[in-house]
Amino acid sequence: MTVTDTGQPAFREIRYEVADGTATMTLHRPDRLNAFTRTMAGELVAAFDLADADDAVRVVLLTGAGRGFCAGADLAGGRATFAGRGGTEAGGTEADGVGADGTIAGVPRDGGGIVSLRIAASRKPVIAAVNGPAVGVGATMTLPADIRIAADTAKFGFVFARRGLVPEAASSWFLPRVVGISQAMEWVATGRVFDAAEALAGRLVSRVVPAAELMPAARALADEIAANTSAVSVTLARRMLWSMLGEPTPWDAHRLDSRAISVLGRGPDVAEGVESFLEKRPPRFPARVTDYLDVVPEWPARPADLR
Repeated sequence: MTVTDTGQPAFREIRYEVADGTATMTLHRPDRLNAFTRTMAGELVAAFDLADADDAVRVVLLTGAGRGFCAGADLAGGRATFAGRGGTEAGGTEADGVGADGTIAGVPRDGGGIVSLRIAASRKPVIAAVNGPAVGVGATMTLPADIRIAADTAKFGFVFARRGLVPEAASSWFLPRVVGISQAMEWVATGRVFDAAEALAGRLVSRVVPAAELMPAARALADEIAANTSAVSVTLARRMLWSMLGEPTPWDAHRLDSRAISVLGRGPDVAEGVESFLEKRPPRFPARVTDYLDVVPEWPARPADLR
């Protein structure tokens, strides 16, 4: 991956734009229905790093260029696409900076998992606007997003069993938590492709809109977050909600809630939130996310066997 004169990565397979508090990341291989590669994986990780480091970014919006969201792994490598690579990606080289992804449990890391876990760790809320086919890793990479909106032309498929594989991108953790174990197993065991209406019925997406309205709807939601909420509050709440999915008792949530409320209750954003409410004006929250990251533990925590 090359770097521009401004010090930012020069992306080849995604587009990255920031406007009005929203960082829009667009998968950009439209001639291949945005099929997933190692290069794309590395660029997505770098883009989320940029968004996290930029206080001007309040929300991340992830979508695809052209008529597809992501058609899954690029299978141009044929039957050897997945052999010994530890992931759902093809193409890319060591020189790209995405070919040396390390190991976990002593085996090469799954490339889809590298992306999904980076999305999971985002400091900013993530909206996935699924504009077309989202199959394989194209579906699983959306699971760590906080909100998924689909165009009525979108299609989804957890097709791994039809390719002799198992679900990747940590989706065996995410998918049952998003849609429930029965629905997750139906989609995974059949490997079939299904439409946006079924995705909505199965709670994979929160809403379905006409294709022409997808990006306006997603941007309106991003604008609502950016204009009305404390960046610190949203970041910490995101960590709290996701991290509590694996805890056995509400006492764990109570412990975390109490700490966060104790710290934020003495901070400038709460003061501004109350004053703006009493004065009947829009809030202007001054606190920076980077000053409060130690209030709630990082999620997901880095495991000891990651190399």
